[in-house]
This record gives sequence, structure tokens and C-alpha cells, in this order.
Amino acid sequence: MPRRSCDGAGLLDAFRAAVANLEAHVDEINGLNVYPVPDGDTGSNMAATVRAALAEAEKVAGEPADRIAQAIAFGALMGARGNSGVITSQIFRGMAEAMAGKKRFNGVALANATLRGAGSAYAAVAKPVEGTILTVIREAADAAVDAAEKTNDIEIVMTVTVAAARKAVARTPRLLSILREAGVVDAGGQGLYRLFEGALLHLQGQATAVAKAPTAAHAPSALVAHADEGFGYETMFLVQAAPAKQLDVDAIRGHLESIGESVLVAGDAQAIKVHVHSERPDEVLGYGLTLGSLSRISVENLDNQTRDVRERRAAEFAGDGEDPPEASEETVEVSADGSSGERDGLGPAVVAVVAGDGLAAVFEEFGVQQILRGGQSENPSTGELLRVARMARQREVLLLPNNPNVRLAAEQAARMCDDKRLVVVPTRNAAEGLAALLALDPTKDAATNAGPMTEASRAIQTMQVTEAVRDAKIGRKKVKKGQTIVLDPDDGLVASGSDVEPTVLDAVGRLQPGFELVTIYYGADATLGDAEALAHKVGASVNGAEVEVVHGGQPHYRYLIAVE
Repeated sequence: MPRRSCDGAGLLDAFRAAVANLEAHVDEINGLNVYPVPDGDTGSNMAATVRAALAEAEKVAGEPADRIAQAIAFGALMGARGNSGVITSQIFRGMAEAMAGKKRFNGVALANATLRGAGSAYAAVAKPVEGTILTVIREAADAAVDAAEKTNDIEIVMTVTVAAARKAVARTPRLLSILREAGVVDAGGQGLYRLFEGALLHLQGQATAVAKAPTAAHAPSALVAHADEGFGYETMFLVQAAPAKQLDVDAIRGHLESIGESVLVAGDAQAIKVHVHSERPDEVLGYGLTLGSLSRISVENLDNQTRDVRERRAAEFAGDGEDPPEASEETVEVSADGSSGERDGLGPAVVAVVAGDGLAAVFEEFGVQQILRGGQSENPSTGELLRVARMARQREVLLLPNNPNVRLAAEQAARMCDDKRLVVVPTRNAAEGLAALLALDPTKDAATNAGPMTEASRAIQTMQVTEAVRDAKIGRKKVKKGQTIVLDPDDGLVASGSDVEPTVLDAVGRLQPGFELVTIYYGADATLGDAEALAHKVGASVNGAEVEVVHGGQPHYRYLIAVE
């Protein structure tokens, strides 16, 4: 029997199966990393993104297809991690827009939604590159449209879509030389294929796994924000409009800003998600009840969180040896520098994404008000970036992603942050972030600072040292599993070899001359002794330049080296 249409329940079931199928193939997708480094995270990022989307969709189970699609799009948007996750969220956004007003949908509507999803994905990327997830969604959508023009059967349309996605993934190495040289297909495209495949398996009655709701293992990255006083209460909830009524998102945001701070209101006329800091959560919830029905209510006392952090730091300073109190998922630290109050005249706030305790401490010393812990293999989501930016009391915020795979999520957050000016400085690693901070002029606004800070970040030379996790070809050079490899900020191979110190010295010798300072940030896989020994040898090879060793604590990369 032809499957002519699908309702909201059917869409949710299919999406559950899609998420489960992607989760079952996370390791496969992570293993498609172009570079043979131990931080492949495309599968993890896409899985985290679709888990967030599923969690939102589960909240509106039983609703028509358009509401399920909207919830998927909203959840994916707020939970998007990494470039692949952001692009996936844009695919869902376009699909949801095409589903607007549809309680059920047929094969033609599904094809149109896929086509709209492809358009949204391409529009989200400033310079689209073929041979990526973009190619896969476009060719899958084109095939879906061709099929829908011949039959309205959803299962047939989906079957053709999946087959086209699989073929498009297989073709990606022919379109992108970097994939061809590495001997892999595009990881994001493979992730999208696995999503579509899961939905099809469900339609065919073959899906057995069910995606689990997010657990603590997938909790957001920890937040660290400086101030020495609390923010009152953090109140969050989901509100659904009362029957026959619509929500005015702008008016709701305006009212909440009049009674609280760090306001986030996202959604549409039927359902919105609210986040606000205030001293009176009862007023916030009371107002919410006038709008419609509330769910997913959360109230956290941020003053208590701050007290716990102060006590922990005092204990650490005193060295009493006791275990620190358990921290909540998101730890807020407040210092006495006035950052808890208005900072008019003190320039824009700075938010930095940082991996490693040592690097986080360095950014703190540079006066960064807010640090979001994360980076490669632990990319913060769009929602997390947006949330921490909104915690700043200044009206303007500079965001340092310090990782190319965080940049798209950061730019997405900047587009969504309509109550502050959020400007992204596209730093590629923590060393570039620190160089950018040196160029910050607190007397100027965020937009004016962005250019000089970006130039300063590019003015230094940086390298990252890690170990190849598989045989591969980078550029024109082959590397073997277990070899030390040194990469530039754009993941170009600088040097490779069997031993760490000779390989690093080879890489340092390839740097442009004229520098006066070499800083070696040693990571979680190196010891202070290792770093000091390396620094001694580097110092002997660089004709009098000063060499400094700093604890970075970054995962995956033994050393981050900055030269200036």
C-alpha cells in the first residue's frame, strides 16, 4: 500500500529513528576526520545537535506535523555544535519553514521541505564548498523532487532521497581534493546520510533502536564568568500559547527586560523558550502564566552557585586539602572588579572559548569576564554561546571562538543576539585569542575593535603538536600512525617525524625569522619536564629569542606554540 501522508506522530517517530541511527554511527563519522589527529568530532557534534532537537520535539509530542518540525528546528538551533551541527540545524530550519501550516504532509511536501532545507543550509555558509554536507543535502533534495513528481508515496520519495545521499557522499572525494588525499568521504555528509537512513528504516519497519533523551553525559560545557556578587535567580521555562492566541515574541522580550536581565526569548507565535535572571522568579513565572501553559520550568539560585565557587577558591588558596563542593552544571564566578554591575565606559565584554585549565587561567589573568570551557571534541552549542554572551552586563560583547569549528556556531549566536551587539573575532586557537586581547581598546566599541584584534591574532605564528591516529596523506606528504605531526592554524602540515623534539625543532626552523618570543603551552599529554626540555632545545636553535613555558592543559594537542 502506498504511504500517502504522515502526521506529527509519524514525523516524531521517524526523527527518533533518525537520531538513533546517527548515534549508532558516531564513531564511524568521527573516524572520517580529514586530518589524522585524535579529535575527530563531527559525529559527536551532529549527535549532540539532533539530541537537542529531539528533546524539544518530545515536549510537543501529539502536536501536528508543523509543530513537531518547528520544535526540531528550534532544538537543533539552540543545541547546534560545531560547523556540521550548525549546518544541520539550518537544514531543519528550512524544512520547518516549508512545513508551516501542515498538520500532515505527503511526498511532494517532504521533497519541498528537503529542497528548502538545502537552500537554508547554503545560505548559512558565506563561501559554500562542494564536496561537503552541502553537496549531499542539495543532491538528495534534487532527487527527492524528481521522485515526488512521479509519485506521492512518502516511502518511495524517502528511498530515493537516501540513495541520492549515499551516492553524493561517495562522490565527495572527487569534488574536494583534501578528502581524496586523506582517503575519506565527507564526515558531515555521512552524518546526514545516516540521519536520512534512520528515518527510512523506520518507514520500512526495520528500525529497532530508539534515541535516548540527553543525559548528564551530554550536559553543556561549564561556564566560568567573573564577578563577586550573584545574579539572583535564573529562571527558564517553555511557554505554549493558549488556544486561539498567539505569542508576541518582541513584546514578551521587552517586558522581561523591564523586570530582569540576561533575557533570552526564542521561538515563534505558538511556543517560546524563556531565560531570564532576576531577583523575583515568582514575577517572571507569574507573567509567563498570563501567556499560556508553562512546562520545563527551572529556577536556579545563582547567588548560591557563586558562594560555592568563592568557598572553593578560598579553600584552594588556604590549601586545607578538602574536596571542593560539587559544582552545578554551569558554575558562575563573580569578582570584585565591578563586572557584576554596569560597566559603561569600560568597553565591550569579552567571551572566550577555551580548552584546558591552564589556558583558562591565562585568559582570566588577561581580564576576560567570561570563559566558556570547550573546544575541539567539546564544541559549545549556539545556545551556550548565546547564553554566556547574554550574561555580560555590557551591551556589547566580543566573542573569541579560538577554534575554526566553533566559528559557525559563534556567528549563529551573533545573529540571534538581538538585545546586545555580539561581534565575533575569528581566532583559530587560544594563542591567537590572547594576541587579539592585547589589541583590545576598551575605549572603543566592539565593531571597531574587531578588525585590529583579528589583525593582531593573525600577526603571530602558531603551531599545534599532536600525534597521528592513522596513516594519512596531508597535502603531498604521507604520515604514519603514531608519528608526531605539527600543524599550522589552518591544519596544514608543517612537519612530521617519529620523535617529538626533532619534529618540533624542524617545524620551528620553518617559521618566518625575526621573532623575539616563543611561548610553549604544554597540554594534558605532556609534563612540565617535557616542556622545559623542549624549551631548552628550542632556545638553543632560535638565535637568542626568549622561550617561555606555560601550562595550557589542552586536550589532544601536546603543545600549542606561539611565536611573535
